[in-house]
Amino acid sequence: MTDNTVDVIGGGLAGCEAALYLSKRGVNVRLFEAKPLWFSPAHKNAALAEIVCSNSLKSTADTTASGALKNELDILGCELLRIARECSVPAGSALAVDRDMFSERVTAAVRASDRITVINEIVEDIEPSRITVLCVGPVCHDKIAQSLSKLTGSDALSFFDAAAPIITADCIDMSNAFFGARYGKGGDDYLNCPMNKDEYLAFYDALVNAERAVDEVGGVFEGCMPVEVMAARGVDALRYGPLRPVGFRDTGKPYAVLQLRRENTASTLYNMVGFQTNLKFGEQKRVFSMIPALKNLNIVRYGVMHRNTFIDAPKALNADLSLKKSENVFIGGQLSGVEGYVESIATGLLSAINAERRLKNAAGVTPPHETVLGALVAYITTPNTDFQPMNANFGILPPLTDVKKSERKHAYYLRSGNAMRSFAENVLQ
Repeated sequence: MTDNTVDVIGGGLAGCEAALYLSKRGVNVRLFEAKPLWFSPAHKNAALAEIVCSNSLKSTADTTASGALKNELDILGCELLRIARECSVPAGSALAVDRDMFSERVTAAVRASDRITVINEIVEDIEPSRITVLCVGPVCHDKIAQSLSKLTGSDALSFFDAAAPIITADCIDMSNAFFGARYGKGGDDYLNCPMNKDEYLAFYDALVNAERAVDEVGGVFEGCMPVEVMAARGVDALRYGPLRPVGFRDTGKPYAVLQLRRENTASTLYNMVGFQTNLKFGEQKRVFSMIPALKNLNIVRYGVMHRNTFIDAPKALNADLSLKKSENVFIGGQLSGVEGYVESIATGLLSAINAERRLKNAAGVTPPHETVLGALVAYITTPNTDFQPMNANFGILPPLTDVKKSERKHAYYLRSGNAMRSFAENVLQ
C-alpha cells in the first residue's frame, strides 16, 4: 500500500464502478467486500455487483431522464454500463440484464485489474484519515452503519424496499398469454398475462387480504412499492399501475394485464414486472397463481422485503459527495440518497472522481445542474426537512421554457449531454 491508494468499501454496483474508474486512472484500490463472510437478507450471490431486485436498468430512450443519465455516464467512460450492454436481454426500450452473467463479468473485470486488491472482510470501522469511497449499499452490516452514524453526526434514515418474484418460463400457460410491449415499444420483449374483470376482482380480493411477511412496512419508497400496498389504495390502483391494460394491439380488451420480462439470455426465467412484494412465500404462490397464465406457477426466487438504509444527505454530504464531518470519506450508491441502479453507479463514479482529486489535493467537482447527475447531487445535498431518496427525472433539472412541450424531453437529453461533455473535458484530463 502506498499514498496512491484509495479504499473502496462495498463491492456492489457503485463500489465496483468506483474501483474500476480509479484503477484505470492509475490509482491503487483496496476493495473491501463482506461476502462471502456475511450476506445481507437481500443477497445470495458471492460474486461482486449482485443485482437483487429487478434486472432492469430502465429506459435507454433519448426522451427519458434514465436515458439521459446513461448518455452522461457513457461520456464519463462508465465501465458497468458497457458490461451491462454485453449482458442485455430483450426488454423493449429498457436496458435489462442477465443478472448472473452481469455479476460474473463485473467480478472478472475487477479481478483482472492489477491495481485492485479485493479483500473479503467485514469492515466495522471507517478510518476518517484515509481517502475512502463508501458504497456499502442500503442493506449494510450493522457495524458499518453504526460507524457511519458516528462520522455523519446524525442518525441514518431508513425505508423498506421490496423485490419481485422470478418464475420459470415453462410454468406459463401460453394459451392465456401473449407477447408484445405497450404501445409497440419493444416488440415481443414482454410476455403479457391478461385477466378479465371477474378474474381481476378475485385476484385483487385475495391480494389485499393475503398474509404479509412483515406486519408494518412504514416508510415504503414510492418507486419500489409492494404490490399489495399499492392495491390497498383502491380496487383500480393496480389497473392504473403495473397491471394497466392499455397500449396493446389485437388482443381484445383485457381488464388487467401483468407483464413478464425476460430474466436471462436463455429466456428460461421471467420477472414479474412491478410485483415487488412483502407477502409470505406460501401466499405469493397461492395469490399469484390466480392469474390465469400462471395457474401452474413455479417461483424460483420469491419476492422479499428488507430495510434499506440511507444517510440524511442534506445534513451530511458536501456537493462532491464527501462527508461534511469527514471530508476524506465519499459516499456512493443508494446510501447517498439516490434510488436506482444507474443512479447508484453514477454516484459511485462521481465519488471516485472526487476521491482521486482529493488524492491529488485538487478541489472537488460536481457536474453542472443541467446534467441529470448534477441535478441529483443538487437535490440530495440541498436542505430538506423531509428528505427521501430520488430517482433520475427531468423535474429536478433547470426548466427549459423556450422549447415546445412536445420537444422538451429530447431537448433536456441534448442539453445534459452537452453539459457533461464540457464537464468531462475540463475534469477528466
